[in-house]
Amino acid sequence: MGPLIVRGEPHHGRLLLAHGAGAGHDAPMLVALRAALAERGVQVLAFEFAYLQRMRTEQRRRPPPRAERLVEEFRAWRAAVAPLGEAPLWLGGKSLGARVASLLAAEDGAPGLVLCSYPFHPPGKPERTRLAHWPRLACPTLVLQGERDPFGRRDEVEGYMLPDCAEVHFLADGEHDWRPRRASGRTRQALIDEAADRVVHAMARSR
Repeated sequence: MGPLIVRGEPHHGRLLLAHGAGAGHDAPMLVALRAALAERGVQVLAFEFAYLQRMRTEQRRRPPPRAERLVEEFRAWRAAVAPLGEAPLWLGGKSLGARVASLLAAEDGAPGLVLCSYPFHPPGKPERTRLAHWPRLACPTLVLQGERDPFGRRDEVEGYMLPDCAEVHFLADGEHDWRPRRASGRTRQALIDEAADRVVHAMARSR
């Protein structure tokens, strides 16, 4: 297992956070999100999957394993960090990491889920949804989705039959990395701050 990034104090809860397929926790969106959550009293514990660590060592890109193959690695990280604090340990991630977190929660349960930019389907292939395991989710599930995300736009996601435990919060004009267009008058930092506020609200509501 590789290094663990820990930010913040667990006043409202703890979040074990995985990254997206092509970039690790040094991605600007995730750096800013960890900082915003830490400022609001959520402790973020961020890890990287082994395939991404190999990419760094070899200095070349590799396709990630299938999400289902990463569940056991996420499970091992949860077992390692769960005893490090008393606050409930929510699971979460961005894109691929969000999908793996949801697969683990569907299998084992969790205090809660924070799914950032969930890949509801591959871009341009809305018929190939990644929702087969969602009926097995039973914990509070917060989805933070850019309205223009090519992995699941607002008009698409609003048509899905999601379980009652799931809440989708759309970030105005955001894309997969929550970057809005300049003409929208919004900034990505504003969307990240909005998302962090929603995480705190969801954690407080479940306690």
